[in-house]
Amino acid sequence: MSNRIGEKRAAGFWPLALVFALFVLFLYGPMITIFVLSFQGPEGGLTFPLRGVSLHWFYKLAEGLGTVDIGAAFRRSLALGAVVMAFTVVLSVLAGLAFRKKLAGSNALFFVTVASLIMPSIIISLGIGLQFRLLDTGIKEALTAMDATGALENYGTALGLFTSALGAHLTWTLPFGLLIMFAVFNRFNPAYEEAARDLGATPWQTFRHVVLPLIGPSIVGIGMFGFTLSWDEIARTSQAIGDVNTLPLELQGLTSTVTTPSIYALGTVTTIVSLGVMAVALGGASLLRRRSTRRS
Repeated sequence: MSNRIGEKRAAGFWPLALVFALFVLFLYGPMITIFVLSFQGPEGGLTFPLRGVSLHWFYKLAEGLGTVDIGAAFRRSLALGAVVMAFTVVLSVLAGLAFRKKLAGSNALFFVTVASLIMPSIIISLGIGLQFRLLDTGIKEALTAMDATGALENYGTALGLFTSALGAHLTWTLPFGLLIMFAVFNRFNPAYEEAARDLGATPWQTFRHVVLPLIGPSIVGIGMFGFTLSWDEIARTSQAIGDVNTLPLELQGLTSTVTTPSIYALGTVTTIVSLGVMAVALGGASLLRRRSTRRS
């Protein structure tokens, strides 16, 4: 140990360390800057120097930012993120189980699923929005043909938080979930399932008591990906959500109208929510891993 401590660093160590430090500063510097500026006093502005330290702008944020209902947008984003997370987890696990067996056209299905990762997000959003507008036209024509005047007057649009926006977000989250499940099942030892079946377990019991505990940490990770990717998504939401806005869309609009540190306070709150979800996910994955280790 003493010899190691006394060893000199390689000649390239410090230049590489400097490059890494600059990279970390570039990556997290803007976030840290927003955190710091959001805790300014009442006389604070949008730039340094820092003028006092207080929670003044968080109180202002709670009171509202003009005509924008931040609370409603916050709740919409939370609800959409939770639904996207649930769909991503369930569909990814089911697809991972299905792809363990040879399927006709499985390669084509896989490439179609992950193709949305290489498509420009705004193009996907425009396409989904166009599809739902065509659906609106078809529904209105059908209601007109059936002479359903009341239903036609009350009908608005099929575009919405849990229709078009949900589909747009799933085109972003599902490929990640599917790729994670592929990696998990490629390393999964089927001997555990065979042993459970030899002991008389049904397919459901095998999945619940053997497979699910082993892949549990990965499922938690997929859920974290699903929520966080949905929580801050803008491009895929912009043309596919209809008349309401999620929190990232409201935040994008506020950047040109709000000229106080309240906008930084909002950014701090949204980041804390993301970090909180990540902490819960990592804690859950760690707990599941320890339980699985104790069982084995």
